Amino acid sequence: MAIVEEVIRLESDNTLSFGNYIVKEKQKVTDFDVKGDLYKVRTHKDVTRLSKNSKLLLETVPGATVHNLSVKEKSTTFTIEGYEDTLVTLELEPETSYSIYVDDVNIDKVKTNLTGKVGFSVDLKSEPQKVRIEKH
Repeated sequence: MAIVEEVIRLESDNTLSFGNYIVKEKQKVTDFDVKGDLYKVRTHKDVTRLSKNSKLLLETVPGATVHNLSVKEKSTTFTIEGYEDTLVTLELEPETSYSIYVDDVNIDKVKTNLTGKVGFSVDLKSEPQKVRIEKH
């Protein structure tokens, strides 16, 4: 896998790839249009943040590269890579239960708060990790 040089791109399977955890200076793309939805990405070594229609979708601290992000009604999937342990925050449906899987291992079952946010850590020191969040 590799960083996303263009900061954000639409893949041939209609998933999104974004982020560049290597750069020290902030990179930003606004108004990236995908079927009428506007995405905004801000990325650098300290944080990567993706918003959809001005609402947080995914954030990593420190920065990371996210490949093939797919958000569907019952599941969210992506592959993530970076330098170290990374905190991932997703905004999903409020007060809803989800199971979080990293490389097909169930790491947690969580319930989102009133804003729909859920956070978890991923160890990115060795290799990219596949993440799947399933709604109950």
